[in-house]
Amino acid sequence: MLLSETKLLIVDDDVDVLSAAKLLLKRHLKQADIEKNPEKIPFLLNNGEYDAILLDMNFTRDVSSGREGFQWLDRILDHSPKMTVIMVTAYGDVEMAVRAIKAGATDFVLKPWENDKLLATLEKALDGKSADGEVVETAAAKASKNNLVAQSESMRHVLDTAERVAPTDANILILGDNGTGKTQLAKHIHDLSQRNKKPFVCVDLGALSENLFESELFGHVKGAFTDARDDRPGRFEEAQGGTIFLDEIGNLPLALQSKLLTVIQERQVTRVGSNKPVAVDVRLLCATNRDIDKMVAQNDFRQDLLYRINTIELELPPLRERPDDIAPLAEYYLKEFRKKYNRPVTSISPSLLKKMQQYDWPGNIRELQHAIERAVILSQEKVLQPDDMFLKNVSPDDASATAYDLEDMEKTMILKALKRFNGNITDTSRELGLSRAALYRRLEKYGL
Repeated sequence: MLLSETKLLIVDDDVDVLSAAKLLLKRHLKQADIEKNPEKIPFLLNNGEYDAILLDMNFTRDVSSGREGFQWLDRILDHSPKMTVIMVTAYGDVEMAVRAIKAGATDFVLKPWENDKLLATLEKALDGKSADGEVVETAAAKASKNNLVAQSESMRHVLDTAERVAPTDANILILGDNGTGKTQLAKHIHDLSQRNKKPFVCVDLGALSENLFESELFGHVKGAFTDARDDRPGRFEEAQGGTIFLDEIGNLPLALQSKLLTVIQERQVTRVGSNKPVAVDVRLLCATNRDIDKMVAQNDFRQDLLYRINTIELELPPLRERPDDIAPLAEYYLKEFRKKYNRPVTSISPSLLKKMQQYDWPGNIRELQHAIERAVILSQEKVLQPDDMFLKNVSPDDASATAYDLEDMEKTMILKALKRFNGNITDTSRELGLSRAALYRRLEKYGL
């Protein structure tokens, strides 16, 4: 989008800043509106059409933490998820800039700004939109959408390689422990590929029995077996023109490896019960948490199949080897679960972050996700403390078995709140952040 076509809203409590911004920007933009009171943002968004917002991070109630700016950023993006928001502050530091962008801001500028730099920042931010206002996602935005955090050097290297090879049709094998984000990386590669308008089909080979393998992947025709009441395409046909992601390929028995190799080589499938091959055009991504080279050496995995699936090999590091990514991942999940469960938690204390960075995370990102979810549900405070998070040293083999019964947690939380307010529904619903109707539904659900 061109600057000359842009409608901009500038929100800052400093009238001198507003005057200077309007004086500069009205010469370059189609419209530049100014507002001193952030409380008027909802009204302005409901009654005007803006392409971007220049938003101060610090208002009079909170001088330097940026807390109010983040709150208004959340409200703006709740109202207009595709809005271009540029955060402005006189208290510039890298951490706040990173937090702002991860929270959904498009960019970040410091005041007093240089006029040319402010215009360049605006122009760059609006380059992410087409003329009709449709957002054009960058690689970084797509990585954020797929929850791929890359503050650490090891993770940045993986993402850099993935983004270089994504536009090609090269087959990719993704290696990594359970819970490291292999599916998210596969989805990111698809999103950056030339096939991103076509389907992304994910198949968990570890969950497929040998009897269902051919029918699930290659399809079947009516009458091929007892329950085959209709013709049904397989997952390869469903992925036509797009990407098929075969997760846990290391669990595939040798007999089935041979059948998969034939499909990859011939680029066609034959449905069970049919003798008519169907051509398939798919990009192949695979993943495993097993030592695939060792399996080949022990004759548990076909070497010719490995050659076919690993034109490019990407290995995701375990979370214990990327401590720089723990804080941004924790903040991402905190925001997600705070909104999902309507809880009062807003941040994580430095002492808890330190505890998290010292933990070895045998279950990797999946364990971190569950730990944050549990802490958000059970905490009654605004800041998570070390006692709010249950971290248990378990072996990597046991990590995948770690489970949290969220319904039991919710029931326990409701019982505690009811007891605290002597059964008063109004006070209890207010404490839990629920409407009275929502609370009644849960009381009925749990038989309370």
